[in-house]
This record gives sequence, structure tokens and C-alpha cells, in this order.
Amino acid sequence: MSWQHPVPRIAEEERQARLSRLRQVLEAEGLAGMLLGPSESLRYFTGLVWHASERFLGALVTPTALYYIVPGFERSRVETLPHLPAEILVWQEEESSAALVASLLGDSGILALDDSMPLFYYHALAAKLGAERLTNGGPIINRLRRIKSPAEIALIRYVMNLTLDVHKQAHALLKPGIRASEVVEFIDRQHRQAGASSSTFCIVSFGAATSLPHGADGDQTLGEDDVILVDTGCRLDGYHSDLTRTYKLKAGDTAFEDAWAIEREAQQAVFDAAKLGAACSSLDDAARAVLAKHSLGPDYKMPGLPHRAGHGLGLEIHEEPYIVRGNATPLAAGMCFSNEPMIVFPQKFGIRLEDHIYTTEEGPRWFTQPSKGPTEPFA
Repeated sequence: MSWQHPVPRIAEEERQARLSRLRQVLEAEGLAGMLLGPSESLRYFTGLVWHASERFLGALVTPTALYYIVPGFERSRVETLPHLPAEILVWQEEESSAALVASLLGDSGILALDDSMPLFYYHALAAKLGAERLTNGGPIINRLRRIKSPAEIALIRYVMNLTLDVHKQAHALLKPGIRASEVVEFIDRQHRQAGASSSTFCIVSFGAATSLPHGADGDQTLGEDDVILVDTGCRLDGYHSDLTRTYKLKAGDTAFEDAWAIEREAQQAVFDAAKLGAACSSLDDAARAVLAKHSLGPDYKMPGLPHRAGHGLGLEIHEEPYIVRGNATPLAAGMCFSNEPMIVFPQKFGIRLEDHIYTTEEGPRWFTQPSKGPTEPFA
């Protein structure tokens, strides 16, 4: 497909650098290899995009080599897809892909596994290699993937602002009587017209349904004085956008406006706490401290914040680092994560303002500017 965007895609040179860093870790930790499943980590390191099925397809990375492990009849398709050059090894329908991997490793060495590996494949490998030769590769992958490169940050910034523009168009469309399904369809169409994927998700909630963090079943119709929550995103070169705005079409609801101000204060507290070296948990603490000051919560009690204050974002819409109580991971330059300390008033309304942050040596930066006010959702 032609590339119509001013921001570049991830280059082959960057993927080679990622593989080099992975190999350095394998060598340092004395591991024989890392087996990548049909996951976003396969895309991250090799550029190959594949979806999981009962037939295993993935890649084996060793300290010195890269091999693709492919069902025989899929080889011709894999050859047409973007991927780093490497030997493609095939297994036929009556053969075992796990046996093929075992033959490459030999009789010794520990194999790290992509933490998105299907469980059936773990069991197949354990039968061939022994469970004692398998280890969780997730911590290694997460350490590498959670630090975003300038190219990744540029892609995320671009796609975030693309979705922000779609939010603005949806806001202009809203009027009493419109159905939520109409707004969802419109947002999907605008994402496509902007040259991104279809909407990867879209939550449009009105009134009391906004108190359900992931929306209500069925269609809704916008009432004259309803609270509106729109949460949506798309993908570009695999990288996600994810933005939420909550607002009303007209002013005058003091209870909503006061609660909106608390939500925005909590969101700002998360941003202000996002200093290099700070534990991820301390950002969640900062949001809850604001709510407690206003007699909301505490902890996960409602009215208050019923979930974590944020999640990492990149090739997966939810990934490391998680902005949650108990996560001692220190913030480092290049981390990207959402800032969304939602306030829920059960059966009344909910307010989620979601923008994302990336960390730099000079401090936190917004991908998109936060909302301006309860009836002005854009800065």
C-alpha cells in the first residue's frame, strides 16, 4: 500500500537495531534463544505481521541468527509480506513445529518464550525440550519494547493527532436525537478517510451509560442534557492512538462541571508526577490523592476511580508500563502511557479525560493537549 503520511514508517535499520539489542540481552543472560510467536513482538523485531491460529508461525532469534518457523503451505505468502531477511524454515502438516525448533537448539540451552505465545505451543515445546529448558521471555521483551524510539514517538504523535481531529469532527456532528451507532460509524469512516486503519475500537456513551467505563450494550440516543463520552483510536504502521473526551453540549450543570474540574485536576496531577525515576505507582497515587481531597474514593471505591490511572501504549493498545498501584517500575525516557484517572458516579455519569504522555530527559510531554473545559473538549 502507498504511504500517504508525512511521518515515516519504521525502517528496516531500526528493526535490525532492535534485534541487535535483543541478541545482546540473550548473550548476557546466557539464553539459547527467544521464540517469538504470531504476536506484536514478532512485528516489533522482524516486521512480519501474522495472526495466531492452530498452526504455529513465528521466529527464533538466537545470539547469532534469525529463523522464521512457517507452515509449509504458508511459505509463499510469508515471502510476499514485509519482514527482515532471514532463512525461512518450514514444517509440513504431519510434522511438529516444536520439533523443528528443538532441532535448531540442540541438546542444551534455555529457550525464552514470547509471553504472548499460545499455551498449546508451550506444551508442545515442553514435550520436545522439557519444561526446565523453557523460561518466560516476557520481561526481556517488555524492557525493550517499553522504551520507544524517536521514530515510534513520531508515529504515535501523528496518529494521536489524527484521532484528535476525528474527535473534533464527531463533536461538530453531535446534536440531540443522534444515535450512538451513527457516531461510531462516522468516526470509523473518518479514520479510514484520514489514511489510518478503521477504528480499532469506539465507545460512544450518553447520559448514565458514561458511568460504565467500557460503555453499555445496545444503541443509545443523545438527550438534550446528556453527558457525552467518546473514546476511540486507530492504527498506523501498527501503532495505536487512544483518546477520550467527556463533555456536554451546553453549560449550566453545576454538578457535572464541578466533577469535570476534579477529573482535569487529577489528570494534571498524573502529568506533574511523571518525572524520570518516579515509580509508575506514584502517578496513580497522585490521581487518587486529588480525588481523596475532594472526598471521592478512597482506593477503588465509588464515587471515585475504579481502575488504574493509565496504561502503556505502542503496538498494543494496553502494554507496559502500567500506571497502577504496586508497579515499582521507574519512569525512563521514551516511555509512553495514557493518563486517564476516570471518575465514576454510579448510575449518574462518568468522566474520563484521556490523553497520553511520553517521557523525555527534560520532563513529560503531552502527545495531545488536554481538554479545555466541560463544554469545550479541545484546547
